Amino acid sequence: MKFCITYIKFVLFAVFISGTVIGQGPWKTSRCETEGDLVAVYFTSAEKGWIAGDSGYLASTTDGGKNWIKYDLKTGEDINEIYFRNSDNGYLVAGRKMFITADSGRTWTDTQLIKPGEIKNGTPEFLSIRFSDRRRGLAVGSIWRKVRNEEVVVDSLVMRTEDGGESWQRTIVPAKGELYHLDYNGSSHAWIVGDHGVILKTTDSGKSWTKQASGVTQPLFNVDFRDDDEGYAVGKGGIILRTENGGLVWERVNHSFRDTLMRVDFADDKNGWAAGHNGVILRSSDKGRTWVRQESGTTEHLYGLFMMKRFGWAVGQKGLLLEHL
Repeated sequence: MKFCITYIKFVLFAVFISGTVIGQGPWKTSRCETEGDLVAVYFTSAEKGWIAGDSGYLASTTDGGKNWIKYDLKTGEDINEIYFRNSDNGYLVAGRKMFITADSGRTWTDTQLIKPGEIKNGTPEFLSIRFSDRRRGLAVGSIWRKVRNEEVVVDSLVMRTEDGGESWQRTIVPAKGELYHLDYNGSSHAWIVGDHGVILKTTDSGKSWTKQASGVTQPLFNVDFRDDDEGYAVGKGGIILRTENGGLVWERVNHSFRDTLMRVDFADDKNGWAAGHNGVILRSSDKGRTWVRQESGTTEHLYGLFMMKRFGWAVGQKGLLLEHL
């Protein structure tokens, strides 16, 4: 059954608007039959991929996005991230729950990252998950509680596992705000970004963490490291940070784009993309030193991004999908 309607906007030229370069596409635009937003996308090959978002929406493709089939997780929690350790073993984080598959997503089993009553001062919510190998993994997010009918973050939350996700232990970190995303490199090095410009680093698989100087106070929503040295972070107001020494020094990239960036993803050591609010998609071909804007064909917010050398996807508001050809 086909759940997405596709229409194509090819951009085969470059124009200049107010001194801003618009790079050529093309991007193919489609939309899935969901009223909510899509916030996560992950492909294990050019043909097989997953999209997820609000109210437990999850769908998969086995033909490179031509058709998407909805999978009923039987949860109303928003799915915040999809991550596959390999083609068989995948993970979803949704609220306080994690869903695990060991059969390429044919079946998913839900598990609790935190035992009932383990968090005393609020409600946990997880936003990002990564595994360095089949046993060691991390999940990050925040603890919040309602104050005068408003949800207020009261603490950061980092959980780690050494048995493939069967059990999780909380690790205290030098931060109190919301943690949005994490990225591993190898088996021991990882970085977390979050509210108030926070960047945390570990060199011992998450047992201990140190805070790095980002030079910004705005929220950072996404981080991507190519190796132990070269990494990138993006955030509110178009912030792009890059480092060449593992985060000992973070450099803010000068550019004219001011839309909030939600995701950054490098397909190889030189070529990277960033996506965010108002349909903005930026591309770099020089290790993140300079960025040009690509015509996305939309002004809706983009929340998820997955890029490889030969293909890429972005997802966003009201079931929006963009395929980079």
